[in-house]
Amino acid sequence: MLALILTITCSAWLFAQQSEPAPAPAAPQTTAPPATPAAPAYTPKFHGDPARSDSEAAALAYMRVVMRAEVGFKKQYGHYANTLSQLVHSGTFTQRMVNPDRGDYVVIYKTKKDGFSLTMTPKNPDPQHRWFYAEEDGKIHADETKAADANSETVETHHW
Repeated sequence: MLALILTITCSAWLFAQQSEPAPAPAAPQTTAPPATPAAPAYTPKFHGDPARSDSEAAALAYMRVVMRAEVGFKKQYGHYANTLSQLVHSGTFTQRMVNPDRGDYVVIYKTKKDGFSLTMTPKNPDPQHRWFYAEEDGKIHADETKAADANSETVETHHW
């Protein structure tokens, strides 16, 4: 009889050792998952920088180079360039800059009787990718909702 009691006790003890209590159910998550970090705010490149993004800063810088090259070209040849290719080596305008694909923008260059027009068209327009327009008068115009033209807001004026 003692053997029977010992067997039952040992069996109960072994069973208790092998059976672990079920883990408590996980508490429901009450906090929202971490938000995706927002894009960092644009840091102006110089005092009075009208750009709203790095893409706009690059587009505006390109326009300044073209406009400066046009001033030098006109001084040397007595007229504005008929194509962007003619501006190569005028000022800091390089062969690579003839390519109208400028990152987030596309360049449209047109000649006029006594001038030129330069348009920077965003590939994906949004508040950080506005349209830009310039002529030989040294003014750069911007528009957030449509293609910029001479009547759009002036964001920069240059007197070369």
